[in-house]
Amino acid sequence: MSPRGWAVLTLAGLVVALAVTAALLIPWSRPPAPRADQLAALRDLPAEQVARGREFRSALRPGGWAALAVGLLVALALGLTPLGSRLVELAGRPFGDHWAAQAVLGGLAVVLVADLVTLPFAAWRHAVLTRYGLSTNGWSGWAVDLLKSYAVSAVIGAVALLGLYTVIRLAPRWWWAFGAAGAAGLVVLLSFVLPVLVEPVFNRFTPMEPGPLRTELTAMAARDGVPVRDVLVADASRRTRAVNAYVSGLGPTRRIVVYDTLLREASPAEVTAVVAHELGHAKDRDVVVGTLTGALGAAAAVVALYLIGSWGSLLRLAGVDSVAQPRAFPLLVALVTVTGLVSAPVQALMSRRVEARADAHALALTGDPAAFEAMQRRLAGINLADPDPPRWEYLYSATHPSTVERIAAARAYAREAGR
Repeated sequence: MSPRGWAVLTLAGLVVALAVTAALLIPWSRPPAPRADQLAALRDLPAEQVARGREFRSALRPGGWAALAVGLLVALALGLTPLGSRLVELAGRPFGDHWAAQAVLGGLAVVLVADLVTLPFAAWRHAVLTRYGLSTNGWSGWAVDLLKSYAVSAVIGAVALLGLYTVIRLAPRWWWAFGAAGAAGLVVLLSFVLPVLVEPVFNRFTPMEPGPLRTELTAMAARDGVPVRDVLVADASRRTRAVNAYVSGLGPTRRIVVYDTLLREASPAEVTAVVAHELGHAKDRDVVVGTLTGALGAAAAVVALYLIGSWGSLLRLAGVDSVAQPRAFPLLVALVTVTGLVSAPVQALMSRRVEARADAHALALTGDPAAFEAMQRRLAGINLADPDPPRWEYLYSATHPSTVERIAAARAYAREAGR
């Protein structure tokens, strides 16, 4: 059988494995609360809070969707015309058109162009966040964070690009197989490395002061069978007024991280409810499941890019002879961009179901639906959420249940538990 035939079989196997993994490990049987209960929850929220949240989201919406549209157009312009291949050539020319220079510098140049074109929309978003008081980060701080993000992405991207095109040169007929394995391995590696090495680049973490809340959080984690190494406080207030918490790391590196804004704004019972939700992710191994599905998806993407990128019509549009050439990287970016936009609703649905399960875990672990509902009200108010967003936007991009869904779920738990 030819390498292409093996690639087709491999892709089919990866797609089946991904479908089986999602079917078995994603809680598809957890539907949202009845719409009538959601509307009742919406009526109970302060009208001014609902109006301000909707006003804020409406202010963000045009720039957000415009950024997606412009990013798509740029990716298509670079990938489906010779512009992208010429950009890669220009980046490698000072180094004698060496393949490594084209692969790394050319690939990073393509990504940088896309980032620079959409940079005005990122700046516009920051301006909106500042105008509504959600951002506490000045323009200089915003620029520093942006440069840090570019630097981290450039390091990861350079390693991935150099690895991919090195494999292509060493195994020109079977690079897709080694590339798929490498992509899956990179996803797994990043899930371990990012929390430990990258998070400190953007935030400072200090141990939570000893006291009743720290004792309660560590005891709750132990009771839940998810022991943590430490409870840390992140200095989120230097960037935002938004409140949040999360459980970071795996196994011996696991720790609870609480935003200092959450400690400042919420009651201890509400903080406990937020952390209980995050412990639910750890308890149900959502990070592991996400890493597994991400690894399978990345491997399938590499094989699919090999197969689709071999179509003569696409190669002619891109002005290249083979998808394995560094000059064809813009074509790969275009295909990945389109795939990401098309698959976004499925990814969002999977995320919402996982988040709903974590909500149910928090309610069961704390046994305090009143605190959970109060926490949702506070999160929506401070984070300026639209408690009941437009249906089309919710279905396409919402990664969490809406505020009214979560409040309705808490009230349903209270009725069932007789509280």
